[in-house]
Order: sequence, then C-alpha cells, then structure tokens
Amino acid sequence: MLNLKEIGVIVFSALLLGLIVSVVETWQKFYYITIIVLVIIMVNVLAKKVISYYLDSEVEIKPWNIERWWFKSHHRFKKPVPAGIFVPIILKILSLGYFNWFATMAFEVKAKTYRAAQRFGLYTFSEVSEFHIGLIAAAGVIANLALAVLGYLINVPDLARLSIYYAFFNMIPISELDGTKIFFGSVLIWSILAAITAIATFMALLVI
Repeated sequence: MLNLKEIGVIVFSALLLGLIVSVVETWQKFYYITIIVLVIIMVNVLAKKVISYYLDSEVEIKPWNIERWWFKSHHRFKKPVPAGIFVPIILKILSLGYFNWFATMAFEVKAKTYRAAQRFGLYTFSEVSEFHIGLIAAAGVIANLALAVLGYLINVPDLARLSIYYAFFNMIPISELDGTKIFFGSVLIWSILAAITAIATFMALLVI
C-alpha cells in the first residue's frame, strides 16, 4: 500500500514536525511528539489511500514542492523548491519559536488502468476528475478531525490538538496542498470543511 519512497517522506515529515513542535526541549518530548505526528500523518494518508481505491485510482504521497514563482506556465523555478522543509523551519525562526506550520506533504492521483472501461466505457475517459481528487483530499482532512475527537475522548490532548492543526494547515488552498485540491474539486465541500476546521482550531487554542 505504501512504497519505500512514500514511507521515507512520511517518516521524514514526522521527524521534521516533531522537531518543529518540540524544539527538542527534551529528547523524551521529541520522541513523544514525533510518534503522535506520525500517527496523525498515517491516518491522513491511509484515509486517502482507501478512498482512492474505491474511486479506481491510486494515491502517491510526495514532498510538498513549489515549482512556480508566479501564475503563468513559464514562471517556474529551475528546480522545485522543497517548501515542505523550508516553510516550517523559516516560519518557526521568524516567529521566534511561536508559530508551527504543519503542512509538509502533497499527493498525486493516477487512474488505474481499468478505470476507463469499468466506469465510463472502453477508452472513453481514464483521468481522475478534479471532483474525485477533491474527495480524496477531503477524506484525509475528515480523518484527522475524527482522530482529534478520538484524542479528546481518550484524554490525549496533544493528539487532539495537533491533529486539528494538521487538518487546518492542509486546508489552506495554496500550491499543491490538500486545500487547493478540495477547493477546485468542490467549493461547497471546501467551504464546509474550512468552517468546521476553523471552529475546531479555535476550540483547540482555547480549550484543548
């Protein structure tokens, strides 16, 4: 279900966010936060994988990179900028340690070879629609919100809070983040999830 490259991206993201959040106050806290973040990421990824399976497609997890510096197709960097690494670190430094950015990964969706024949008639259409890509991205956000509720119920506040933050930052519609895919797939779904995520984030800041 996960290839070695995807596992590497997930583990690296968990270690990076564990470092960003804990600032290695103690090694014990670093390990604890890293494990929690790893669980959050895995829930997000597995939810996307499951939904994509039922939509006759495959999801591949990759680092969040920025390829364009402006809107037109020729406005591109010579090499993709690893935003999933630089953005969390730079914002942590600029905020003097107070701001944690949680979005580090993106994903690509590919249709399975038999998708055209099975869903649309032989050779009629084999690409995954933006709506379906949006559903896959939304599944990850919903799974993280559900995990946050579970974390709250079992009295693991860090799991609840960090899962909400992870969902919140990935809902931002920029670049290749989940929020962009949801927004272009369905503005209605994005609006509903954005409202729920914003309320959950507000509660996490005040209550959890």
